[in-house]
This record gives sequence, structure tokens and C-alpha cells, in this order.
Amino acid sequence: QVQLVESGGGLVQAGGSLRLSCAASGRTFRPDAMGWFRQAPGKEREFVATIGWSGGSTFYADSVKGRFTISRDNAKNTLYLQMNSLKPEDTAIYYCAASYMSLVAAAFNYDYWGQGTQVTDSS
Repeated sequence: QVQLVESGGGLVQAGGSLRLSCAASGRTFRPDAMGWFRQAPGKEREFVATIGWSGGSTFYADSVKGRFTISRDNAKNTLYLQMNSLKPEDTAIYYCAASYMSLVAAAFNYDYWGQGTQVTDSS
């Protein structure tokens, strides 16, 4: 059984920064892509960013490009999302996910999901 557990969410003012983490566990856990998605109140879940196994390939949604950075530490089985210059519209529950496919943005391609961590604009 694979488990993904997010942490690092919280209240942040516009323009501030947060770093989300996602710890993965489970036997023979070796996904290719890992990604972040988010869901704002009343909206559908949307893609944020994804990263390949080696960490050398990344892909971002236009709405976060240049502000967010996705990274992973395979030795620690941990995925990160550094969020800078946060905007009120970044308020959402953030989910990490893992896929056996490479650099995919569609949620249906992801096999495992975390429970989410809340990021809220406090402005």
C-alpha cells in the first residue's frame, strides 16, 4: 500500500512564501512522475506542477510558472513545492499525487493521492 502525506500548509499573506512537503511510503514505491494539484472552494481540482523521476524534468501550470518550484528527494521519498509570491487566488487545498507515467498533467493519470493540505491567504 502506498501512502502520501502532505504537510506545510497554513495561513500566508499575499506575497509570502510556503513550502509544502509530501512524504511517500510503501513497499516498492517507485513512481515516475509526482505532481501537485489544488482545489479551491467551489472549483474543480486543477494541475499545478509535475516532476519526473530524476528531478530533471518539470512542467508547470501557467498560473504558477515562475512563482512555484517543484522538487523531489528520492532518497527521502519526499516531494516538495516551494511557493513564492503567493496570491489570494492560490488559496486551495493542495494535493500531492504519484503516477507511473511520465510528466503527466491530467489527474486521471495519477494512481496515488494524499489527503491534502490547506493553503489560505490571510490578507
